[in-house]
Amino acid sequence: MATSKKNSTVVAPIVEGETFTSLQIAKDLGSDVSMETKLRLLYKLQQTDSKIDQIYLLRGELPLEVQDLEDEIEGLNTRISNLEKEIKEGEQFVAQKKQDMESSKSLIEKYEQQRNNVKNNREYDSLSKEIEFQTLEIELSQKRINDTGKALVEKKAALAEAQEVLGGRSIDLENKRKELETIIEETQKEEEELLKQSAELQEQIEPRMVNAYKKVRSNLRNKLAVVSVKRDACGGCFNKIPPQRQLDIALSKKIIVCEYCGRILISPEFDNE
Repeated sequence: MATSKKNSTVVAPIVEGETFTSLQIAKDLGSDVSMETKLRLLYKLQQTDSKIDQIYLLRGELPLEVQDLEDEIEGLNTRISNLEKEIKEGEQFVAQKKQDMESSKSLIEKYEQQRNNVKNNREYDSLSKEIEFQTLEIELSQKRINDTGKALVEKKAALAEAQEVLGGRSIDLENKRKELETIIEETQKEEEELLKQSAELQEQIEPRMVNAYKKVRSNLRNKLAVVSVKRDACGGCFNKIPPQRQLDIALSKKIIVCEYCGRILISPEFDNE
């Protein structure tokens, strides 16, 4: 009785923090695909991701500027709301103190009339103390009205300034949003296609290589993790490459990493495709 054998591909585990250097010495990347094909796919992924990077570069700092303006406007709205609340409370406080002063004046008038009709010194002294107390209450209320009035002037000035700044920032935000929306609208379709292409390419490449590629990219300012040899030098850091090493790179039989910057080096012939 014949038995059938199933072909199985052993997938090498992803090592956290893996780089191209560790892949260079790895014996098995878990795939039957030729090294040249792997390198071509990886380089195509780099070219695709570089196009995506160009789109993000075109947008520049606009997304961050929009976010900063939104945060600033939120803070201004909170400040304006707090100032309006404090001004309202201050005005209510002043109104209450004015009422208190009128009440004290009425009591003083009442006590003075009663004092004119007292029959003994004890009643006279008692009413005199009440009049003195209400007089002090009027003075205290007046002082609090004056102090609160000064604070209200400052808060109203701060409110006007915050409202003016808010108006300017709101205009800036509207302009920045329109500018960003225009750029996104112009590049959105291309970006979506490139992101899809990048994802499809990553599916065709061993996870370990993709993992190393992403790690190296994240540590480079220009995001170029896979570069070709240009003028006998690394296309990333521009350090010279020995002739024998250039020959090995041209053969595309193994992963060759720049000993200076850690990028994968590929044949310049790949640029002609």
